Amino acid sequence: MQRRRLLVLLAGCGLPAGRFAFAAPLADTALFQRLQAGGHILLIRHAATAPGIGDPPGFVLAQCGTQRNLSAAGRRDAQALGAAIRTHGVSVGRVWSSRWCRCLDTARLAFGQVEPAPLLDSLFQQDAAASQARTAALRARLTAIDHGANTVLVTHDVNIRALVGLSVAPGEAVAIRAAGGRLDVLGSVWRPG
Repeated sequence: MQRRRLLVLLAGCGLPAGRFAFAAPLADTALFQRLQAGGHILLIRHAATAPGIGDPPGFVLAQCGTQRNLSAAGRRDAQALGAAIRTHGVSVGRVWSSRWCRCLDTARLAFGQVEPAPLLDSLFQQDAAASQARTAALRARLTAIDHGANTVLVTHDVNIRALVGLSVAPGEAVAIRAAGGRLDVLGSVWRPG
């Protein structure tokens, strides 16, 4: 059922299903056991924000006060995500984030560390060619990373849809594996309450 829904979603977005591979859904326990072994990618949409879409007119990337930021619930959800990852014994290596404050804050609250990564910046209202080029560059980087520790990416829904064809809830974490030049979606690891 989940695989069929994902393939329908891809078709509806005009994305060729052959570009992505979907692993069979795993039970939460089995998925966490796989993550404990390392070598995976946690793809996370920033936690819940104040209501709205995009950012206010005239926002400035380096000034959080001009952006749509995490709500109190979003801050709690980000902390709960980090606690769940630690409780399940999942080790985390590098944590990369979009430079938007809501993503950086999600990463810091969940994992206590973050490296800003422009490749994860929002694709919202970007032209199609620029979005495709940045997504291809991110895919190439992910398939070339060292697979020792789990890598965390905190970004935006539009970026996750472009990368793996999934629409995820605010604060949701999805496990993926880079294998053979492609990204395999393993399943949802965490979805706020």
